[in-house]
Amino acid sequence: MQRIRLRYTKRGRLRFTSHRDFQRAFERALRRSAVPMAYSAGFTPHPKVSYANAAPTGVASEAEYLEIGLAEFRDPEQLRAQLDESLPPGLDVIDAVEVRTPHFVERLEASVWQLRLDGVAHEEAGRAVSAFLAADAVEVQRQTKNGMRVFDARGAVAGLEVVPPQTGNGNDTGTDGTGDVRTTGPCAILRLVVRHATPAVRPDDVLSGLRATADLAPPVPAEVTRLAQGPLDEESGTVTDPLALDRAAATDGQ
Repeated sequence: MQRIRLRYTKRGRLRFTSHRDFQRAFERALRRSAVPMAYSAGFTPHPKVSYANAAPTGVASEAEYLEIGLAEFRDPEQLRAQLDESLPPGLDVIDAVEVRTPHFVERLEASVWQLRLDGVAHEEAGRAVSAFLAADAVEVQRQTKNGMRVFDARGAVAGLEVVPPQTGNGNDTGTDGTGDVRTTGPCAILRLVVRHATPAVRPDDVLSGLRATADLAPPVPAEVTRLAQGPLDEESGTVTDPLALDRAAATDGQ
């Protein structure tokens, strides 16, 4: 059985698709592309597809990952192109490698997030970020299926900074989440690096922490995008490509 690891995106309006919605769309794409899937054994065989650390509904992402098992050999790049063509725009398969190394999920140590805060001035966001980072711990609450839970949002944050505005007047030009370009008034953009820990700390938990430490409350919900996830370099705070080991192993094996 050949195994392929794929990187895909959730862009524009399709950030509102749930993980289950994507699963259904991807299974249809597999059938339309006539991918020779391997199946599990037992009374109800299922195609061998495994997903890794999916982003929450309503959050855009440039770095979602899954793995499929094939009954016949396929060129990873050709397979990527076929699947990408069979998925709707916004759910885009952008990378594919043959599995050459184990323990992939363990490499997903951290995520890089972009938080777009419309209606928040760059300077105001900078003061809130400084207050958050100066705190030893920032307790936040989140409703879970087991009730209200209190945990520290600060400990999981490996990096948090305000990205300089793209224009010279403190305003920002970007997209509205549907791919349409827009120009807004005051807008702060945060770059957040969060370790994957237990309990998981999400971008909205960090926003709650910013509200608790500095009374930062954007007038509209933040637009959140996952830019990357993978191994974390603790010294530099950078997150690297989790598929790099498979690519290197493939090169060494040639």
